[in-house]
Amino acid sequence: MKYTHQAIICIVNSGYSGEVMDSAKKFGARGGTVLNARGTANKDAEKFFGISVESEKEIVLIVVQSNLVDDILHALYQEVGLNTPGQGIAFALPVDNVVGIATETNEKQEK
Repeated sequence: MKYTHQAIICIVNSGYSGEVMDSAKKFGARGGTVLNARGTANKDAEKFFGISVESEKEIVLIVVQSNLVDDILHALYQEVGLNTPGQGIAFALPVDNVVGIATETNEKQEK
């Protein structure tokens, strides 16, 4: 089955959701939803990766057309990835059905 949309989930340190959306919008995302969260990484993980883990997080959920995902994930890695102050991770999951989001196809059909 070919999925027409995917959900990008990006988890970043608190205060970096704006950078996530700015990066995603450069490559076609139209909007997202931000959830406040608390991370639970243990101190051993911090030592192993050589980073300090901030417990306050933001989760950004973005649903986009599948053809946009690779470019958006690459941009997120560059702008808010683990080697940045945002210390973000991002991944995408397939979405079976979508209603309520505007795409270029729906906008042309509505005119």
